[in-house]
Amino acid sequence: MFSFSNIRYGYTDKLSLNNINLSIKKNEFVCLLGPNGSGKSTLFKLLNGLIYPSDGQYTFNDQQINAHFFKNSVNAKKFHQQVGFVFQNSDVQLFNTTVYDEIAFGPRQMGFPEPEVNKRVIDCLTLLNINKLENRVPYHLSGGEKKLVAIASVLSLNPDVLVLDEPLTGLTAQAQENIISIMQGLHNAGKTIIMSTHNFTQIKDYVTRFIEFSENHTIVLDAPAELVLTNSDLMVHLASM
Repeated sequence: MFSFSNIRYGYTDKLSLNNINLSIKKNEFVCLLGPNGSGKSTLFKLLNGLIYPSDGQYTFNDQQINAHFFKNSVNAKKFHQQVGFVFQNSDVQLFNTTVYDEIAFGPRQMGFPEPEVNKRVIDCLTLLNINKLENRVPYHLSGGEKKLVAIASVLSLNPDVLVLDEPLTGLTAQAQENIISIMQGLHNAGKTIIMSTHNFTQIKDYVTRFIEFSENHTIVLDAPAELVLTNSDLMVHLASM
């Protein structure tokens, strides 16, 4: 699916990503770890086509992803149907007057007929158990409710890949467990999940792979979960982040 080859982003004296080489396959559940400012959010923006590499090559399903690719509206539409991005700050993602319209926004932009839009909205409300929020104003919701609505707004396009930038940050323990359970269910259903977090202990039993970024904006660990979870030193290290 995703391939990053010798990726750099930023200026020579201030790189946000430094020589990143990384591949992510279909139906992986990948967890990115590392200190704030290490490059995780930058990688997510690049992965979703919000920014482009200063150097190196990024491909998705063997197609090079760059500004030229997104100039083609057909390419852009197809890509954003396949790859969904949930921002760390839900407030920047929610802008409609009701939860229903928030979830319906993507399918409407893609030109789906209204009966299909309605079906997708109801399906997402039901999947995330937020039917009671249908007519609420997103701005007035709790942090956990906003996060669920943001996820629903992305799932309404039924993407193959779900990318979540620190989805657990700032939520109650109950809301965090709810989000993790939803991610686990989506992964079991065949979705590729890529998320970042600072809480290794909370997520360790659900993901298939761990990637650690350093303060130097490089990848210093890329290992399958079974290797990490059988290495006590690694577990102590990642839990201390």
